[in-house]
Amino acid sequence: MSETTRILAIRHGQTGWNADSRIQGHTDIALDAVGHWQSERLAQALADDELQAIYSSDLARARQTAAPLAARKMLPTRLDPGLRERAFGEFEGLSFAQIAQRWPEQAEAWRRRDPDFGARGGEVLRDFRDRVVATFARLARAHRGQSIALVTHGGVLDIIYRQATHQPLQAARDWTVANASINRLLHTRQGLALLGWADVAHLEVVRDDSA
Repeated sequence: MSETTRILAIRHGQTGWNADSRIQGHTDIALDAVGHWQSERLAQALADDELQAIYSSDLARARQTAAPLAARKMLPTRLDPGLRERAFGEFEGLSFAQIAQRWPEQAEAWRRRDPDFGARGGEVLRDFRDRVVATFARLARAHRGQSIALVTHGGVLDIIYRQATHQPLQAARDWTVANASINRLLHTRQGLALLGWADVAHLEVVRDDSA
């Protein structure tokens, strides 16, 4: 059996809070109309990809994104809380500008990606990194020689990109984590390797809202 697991890492579709630039974290926000359209386009784009399993964060915006793909592939969606976004505690529901106004010192620690910082009631960045890396490794090991889809969140994908490209946890981000993007990786005993990132070609069409 091959030691390699092929991973499609997918960010959930758009929500109203994405559109308003509000921090979601563990708050369970559903997709908006655009997000549902993106999820259907995503499923169409992956029609010819072979998949043996589909996993999703247990938050609604990820589950709803996974649903059309699971239906097309006739596979169950397996929910895994390890794929959740980082918990942001009292920051959730607010924009960065609001956070900076209320808690300027905390906002600065978050902006500079202090590994030991976490909002009150939220997750410390270093702990979040460890959770995400462990979750991807666990699911990849369970599917050696297979292809799997992991439907997750922007913060999770940021961590995974760093792992695959050996970027430090505190490095400024110069890569995108677009809604409903397709990101392709390989997992071996040596860890993650990047094949392709931020594929949104399936979304580069005009959406018809008249129907």
